[in-house]
Amino acid sequence: MSDLAPPGRRRTGGPATAPPGPGPGGESGPSPHRSAFRPDIEGLRAVAVLAVLAFHAGIPGAAGGFVGVDVFFVISGYLITGLLVREAVSTGRIRLGDFFSRRARRLLPSAAVVLTAVAVAGAWLAVPLRRTDVEHDVLAAALSVANWRFVSQRTDYLAAGHEQSPLLHFWSLAVEEQFYLVWAPLLAVLVLGAAGAVRRGRAVRGAVLLVAAPLTLVSFALSLYWTRHSAPLAYLGTPSRVWQFGAGALLALLPWHLMRGPRPLRLLCGWAGAAAIGWGVVTYDAATAYPGWAALVPTLGAAAVILAAIPGRGERGTPRAGEVSRLLSGRAPRAVGRLSYTLYLWHWPVLVLAEARLGPLDWPAKAALTLAAVLPALATTHWVERPLRRSRTVSALSRRGLSVGVSAVVLPVVLALVLGTTSLRLLGPAAPLDPKGLPPGAASGPALLERIPGMPLVDGPVLPSPVQARADFPPDGGCQLAPAETRGPDCLFGAVDSPDRIVLLGDSHAGQWFSPLLALAAGRGWALQELVKQGCPLPELSVHSPQLGRAYRECDLWRADTLDRLARQPKPRLIVVSSLNRYTEDQDLLAAAWEKTLAPLRALGAPVVYIEDTPVPGTDVPACVSGRPGSPAGCAFARTEALRPDPLVRRIASGALPGVRSIGVNEVLCPGDGPSCPAVLDRILLYRDDAHLTNAAAVVLTRRLERLLTESGALPAAARGAAGAPGPDGWTRLLREDFDGPAGSPPSAAHWIHDIGTCYPGCPAPQWGTGEIETMTDSTENVRLDGRGALEIVPTRKDGAWSSGRIETRRSDFAAPPGGVLRIEASIALPDVTGPAAAGYWPAFWTLGAPLRDGYTGWPGVGELDVMESVNGRDTVFGSLHCGVTPGGPCEEPVGLTSGPQPCEGCRTAFHSYAVEVDRAPGAEEVRWYLDGRVYHRVAASRMDPDTWSRAVDHGLFLILNVAVGGKLPEADGATAGPSTEPGHPMRVDSVTVSTRERSA
Repeated sequence: MSDLAPPGRRRTGGPATAPPGPGPGGESGPSPHRSAFRPDIEGLRAVAVLAVLAFHAGIPGAAGGFVGVDVFFVISGYLITGLLVREAVSTGRIRLGDFFSRRARRLLPSAAVVLTAVAVAGAWLAVPLRRTDVEHDVLAAALSVANWRFVSQRTDYLAAGHEQSPLLHFWSLAVEEQFYLVWAPLLAVLVLGAAGAVRRGRAVRGAVLLVAAPLTLVSFALSLYWTRHSAPLAYLGTPSRVWQFGAGALLALLPWHLMRGPRPLRLLCGWAGAAAIGWGVVTYDAATAYPGWAALVPTLGAAAVILAAIPGRGERGTPRAGEVSRLLSGRAPRAVGRLSYTLYLWHWPVLVLAEARLGPLDWPAKAALTLAAVLPALATTHWVERPLRRSRTVSALSRRGLSVGVSAVVLPVVLALVLGTTSLRLLGPAAPLDPKGLPPGAASGPALLERIPGMPLVDGPVLPSPVQARADFPPDGGCQLAPAETRGPDCLFGAVDSPDRIVLLGDSHAGQWFSPLLALAAGRGWALQELVKQGCPLPELSVHSPQLGRAYRECDLWRADTLDRLARQPKPRLIVVSSLNRYTEDQDLLAAAWEKTLAPLRALGAPVVYIEDTPVPGTDVPACVSGRPGSPAGCAFARTEALRPDPLVRRIASGALPGVRSIGVNEVLCPGDGPSCPAVLDRILLYRDDAHLTNAAAVVLTRRLERLLTESGALPAAARGAAGAPGPDGWTRLLREDFDGPAGSPPSAAHWIHDIGTCYPGCPAPQWGTGEIETMTDSTENVRLDGRGALEIVPTRKDGAWSSGRIETRRSDFAAPPGGVLRIEASIALPDVTGPAAAGYWPAFWTLGAPLRDGYTGWPGVGELDVMESVNGRDTVFGSLHCGVTPGGPCEEPVGLTSGPQPCEGCRTAFHSYAVEVDRAPGAEEVRWYLDGRVYHRVAASRMDPDTWSRAVDHGLFLILNVAVGGKLPEADGATAGPSTEPGHPMRVDSVTVSTRERSA
């Protein structure tokens, strides 16, 4: 497929939209002094659009045709600035309403026709998941923010792998509109200050020039900087393109008509400019750092062509023989130039949608399709653009033109919303998949899932669904470093205080193993350290970054720093490495690069295990599966392209790298020896994009990885101690509740007791001391098991009265041993409700000091640890310590020593781990709060006097799970339960664990 990518990366840009066409009384003019039709500029537009079309069609010799962008921007800056300045000089003001009305009726209706056609064609031709992408693109294009949508996609490594957008070329129209939304009002303000001058023309031009010149220089400097650091931002961003409009503006502002040189010099200027544009088209390609310094060539070339034909004082604008403007003023160039805008709008959607339907095409076919785009372009020009542009009724009042423009924006927006909503309904729920609901994977054998004899696999939709798969990333809290970063945090997960840890090292193909390795580490009481950088080969190779659009220097710096970091840290128990194995086609170079990286890792003395790279489909798998819900086998991909020879596996097998082992799961991911590999196995959708496993697939492979690692001798077998007996990791389990039982039954009475009513016995604090409005019950309407291993606490409302559930552990002796650690942990999914419907919701997991059960008095001195609280359906959670006295005191009551809101966007739709540890280490006592294995809050004993600390933590604790309704905390957050609050949304608890660990003397 022809690519819209500017040089240096893929899929990052396209041509600029053609500016408004000139004509008598239109928006063109040779200078700010008088308006005259410039046929050569109309022909120059033809040169620009033909260059762009040749580039997109893949015609040999036109790899730099993207320079048409620069030509269009210069033309537009020249014409529009000249128009505005002439109006200011002749009338003393700029009528912004008239200006935007002309642009609206000239540009927006034609764009709306194309956007509408693309929205409808996308709904018809594209698969369901691709439709949603197209409709989002329609919205961004209609609202003139397409460039920023594509900037976010092209700079995000995790968004790679999606198909081309048929509206990618709208980025340049967005750039132009954003520029003029600022430029025209700015000129209008400048004109107000200069309109009363005696020599108004000179004053207006001088004032505008004083602004335009520095803006052009600053924008050019920014373009150079962004080209070095983020090429997609440089290519698509408005600030880095302003200088090209500025170059055209300076042409319109300076008195070139007074500085006429000899005719040979003007001839040379014109032809040199044309040659510069042609040179860019022929010599530039994807390796050119663009825009940067390279953009000066076509920009100055376009300016030279325009400058050479500016008539001097008293001259007519008729081009002379031999001038480049004479050639550009011919009938054919002008005809193409008049059609350039609509032809530009139509050609790229025709190419992209045709390839989406027919598959990749070669350049002659794409050239034919580009030529065919002339037909809808002519129709749009004849029946939409010209009638509206020439309509006396529409042009009589500026508000009519603006109304036409607004209508042209609203129509595609509404259509995109309707079609996009329909597509989302077809795709089903987009809530994140709960990995705990996945079927167990097989530890060995040819099948992905465990087979139970005599029991067939359950049939049903794929897991995750295609829309879930797109976002099914490892839950590592963003520890995979983005391209621009060179150093991240320690990224420790699991038992972070354990002296033993597994190190996961590599690029995103290593990061996809996060979940299974965390499970293996946690099962042994170890920590997992993730050191992963996106798109960065772990073997010592220097590569190019598509996201940065240049040499990936950050990768080299990160790799060196990470290896040095590991050398300075305590020796890990296991190092697991993995990486995409196709950063280079040179197998000898790749093998040598691996040995350079593995040498310092082997020197650490820890086992090193290489996980062979998984298949690379090379196509957007979730999109394909969304279009084949009943037959995902049709999304299989070629084995030869997906599985490349791996020189590191061969080197390890030969014994050339002692201490390094290799394992692989490709025998199950691509079973047999047929010509293709599956996209879906045993209902598990394996890939989230064109190269990475879904987190669900990785989780299902956990048992297989464990077997492979233990059989290799790199990982000891896991063993857990029984309750009350220390396990091999040193932890003693005091409580483990998995909430197993029949659906609708209450939680185990052996472990839990219900709090009932609105206060503790004797009612020392009405409404539970917090102003809550619910009544707690022991009814299974409020507290029940779901039959799938989870507890549900459900707030309900009947006849306006709220009820809910609150349970406590029977045991109240959970305490840290002297000098040791107490760990309390639960896996919880918060009520899936937000906005006004969640007003007053207050789910919580917390503890109170055991002395409270002796009369339920003494709070807050006896201590309270809020492991997790959340209010009003926010995507945030927080933890707190309460102690001392109220109000005030060392714990700043009644607020407590709180972490404040911590972001947790998936906490309402999936289970997350919340934990608190009470560490009684001599001289370093503290309480730590964890979210998904990462510390986010600490309170040290040094924050208060020893007596207050001891009364808060030096005793047994009991645990509480509840969902309150209303009260002081939701009110302080700005919401309270009311008529709009929806009952019936449960907090789900998958497990609760309490453990202790002693420290050796």
